[in-house]
Amino acid sequence: MGKMLNRTECNILRGIAIAGIVLHNYCHWLRPIVKENEYQFNQHNVDWFNNIMAHSFTELTFFHLLSFFGHYGVPIFLFLSAYGLIMKYESGNGTANQPSTYRFLRFHWLKLFRMMIVGFAVFVLIDAITAGQHHYEVMDIVAQMGLFNNLLPNPDDIIWPGPYWFFGLMLQLYIVYRLFLYRKGWTWVVSFIVVCTIIELLCDPNGEPLNRWRYNFIGGMLPFGLGLLCAKYMRDVPLRIYGATLIGSLLFIRSGSNYFFTWLFVPMFVCLASISFVKLLSYWNRCYPKYTFGVAKTFEWLGVISAALFISHPITRKITIPISRSGDYWTGLLLYIITSVCVAWLFKEIMKRVPLPKL
Repeated sequence: MGKMLNRTECNILRGIAIAGIVLHNYCHWLRPIVKENEYQFNQHNVDWFNNIMAHSFTELTFFHLLSFFGHYGVPIFLFLSAYGLIMKYESGNGTANQPSTYRFLRFHWLKLFRMMIVGFAVFVLIDAITAGQHHYEVMDIVAQMGLFNNLLPNPDDIIWPGPYWFFGLMLQLYIVYRLFLYRKGWTWVVSFIVVCTIIELLCDPNGEPLNRWRYNFIGGMLPFGLGLLCAKYMRDVPLRIYGATLIGSLLFIRSGSNYFFTWLFVPMFVCLASISFVKLLSYWNRCYPKYTFGVAKTFEWLGVISAALFISHPITRKITIPISRSGDYWTGLLLYIITSVCVAWLFKEIMKRVPLPKL
């Protein structure tokens, strides 16, 4: 059997992940929409969501679903980042590519900074001339530039735009990988996952300590570790297994979101469900090429521009969200999607002119 995922499938997964993130980051800012459990487990949000789902379908049901589940695009990105590290530095083609710790971390810090700074500069300008301007402290700006703002107190309040917490999270995971998990066996990875999960379990489900942990690598270790393990040990499996995995994972995601203990493992099942869906989609495209409806191609294209879309969508959200807040929910969302994709394409062209770091 060949490796678990090829390049096209990875791009489709990125497309699914960025679609969830971009739509979630719009929907959860709308007042009547149910809020997610991303950094903390709030039972009120679970009960609110279940109550909404128990009633008939409305024009806002789509918004509720995206607000509650869309943030799980982040674990998919963490999985793919880990998967890519193994393919680049530990696979058969990457055995000759063994940079020192300093070169490795410098390279990946520069890659993250190169993406972040373009979006951050434009966002600050837009934020300054639109309603609800954020008040930055000097340390907040320094920490954003250094990609360590996740470590500061009250990350909910100081990281702006909010989605840019991801850059600090990725830098931490790169450090953990290079210092502790690089070319190590599965026991090291599993040990890190277990320890990080225990730390989360010892926290109050809706307390600030859990919030702080989950803003940092502790909260991202499960999907990241899963990506390392799948890249090293998993190979392609028969289609029926992907089908069963998809169904089982979706059931766990829905039911597991109701309880604190199982909620901690939902990111793993989101990754498994997404992989299984992409595998089934790839099979469908091969067997029924006339009936693909462009689904895979659309997600693959979104995956190609996912980095640019990630840094640009907070900018377009800041401008378009007042439309939905005034009551025109779908009008605002549609304009947000159109402008986000167009601005992302523009950002991708700009980023081509920013020098790439060298390993």
